Amino acid sequence: MAEKSKPPHDRGSMLWDASEGPTRMLISSFDRWTSALLADDGIDMPFMGGNETISATIIAKDNGILAGCAAVDHMLQIWAGNVNISWSHGEGRSIASGDEIAKLSGEKDAVLSMERTILNILGQLSGIATEAKKWASKAPGQIACTRKTIWGLMDKWAVHLGGGLTHRLNKTDAKIVKENDLAVMYPEFDNNGARISKYLSEVNPEDCGAFIEIEVREEKEAIMAAFTWSERRMIDGFDRLVIMLDNFTPERCKNIASELSEMGLREHVVLEASGGILLQNIEDWRECGLDVLSTSTINRGTNPLDLSMLVEYQ
Repeated sequence: MAEKSKPPHDRGSMLWDASEGPTRMLISSFDRWTSALLADDGIDMPFMGGNETISATIIAKDNGILAGCAAVDHMLQIWAGNVNISWSHGEGRSIASGDEIAKLSGEKDAVLSMERTILNILGQLSGIATEAKKWASKAPGQIACTRKTIWGLMDKWAVHLGGGLTHRLNKTDAKIVKENDLAVMYPEFDNNGARISKYLSEVNPEDCGAFIEIEVREEKEAIMAAFTWSERRMIDGFDRLVIMLDNFTPERCKNIASELSEMGLREHVVLEASGGILLQNIEDWRECGLDVLSTSTINRGTNPLDLSMLVEYQ
């Protein structure tokens, strides 16, 4: 990475605290998604209790990283308060095929009715966390997901548990300005470079959330953005600007990083690449002088971790 300071793309603390657990923001996401998942499975009222109780064990059938325990805890608390669950492995921990993950006990109808939703949540989020771990182990501190998600903030939480960067959590969390945004804002200009310079000379960082990011598609746009921001940064002491190199090749990224360094502009920006980044070619990207590599592949289209639930009557 170009410098030791971390990029601003790690927003995981807004979702999860290792000591305290899920934040209010993440709990709100749990409410929305678990309610929708249960409703789609025909459950629209909390279980009120019954005479017959059963116990069940959740067992891993794959190796990976466990994620989603807090979401399941919250769902059971709201929808099946008489079902107890105890976890043998913690959130974000490595699990192996054959491991006992958790034990449940409670009302028979509640356990059986919620079995599939519980396994779906754990499987999906653990699959994302496992994939994130693969990426993060090859390019630690550089891999970020995007806002192309399946389950919104829950996806980003799973990426965080797997060691990846969350990137911005929603549109207001940080400001990303793309080519279409600039075209709408400055129709009087006929080229994107002029629009970028105009925007960066006027924008107030205090109105932009955690960071400002500008998308560029040409080398000259990256240089113009870095130069414009360096002037404002030296005067006003702003944080670094994030420049997204959209669909650049690793070689183009390396060249622009070197050119910005030679011009004395590299220290004023965080360089992010997006587009065409795959786990198979991560080595081509890892050492090309960038700070962040963002991809939706880390959390979209991943294979869920295989888990099963075995039930016993008490």
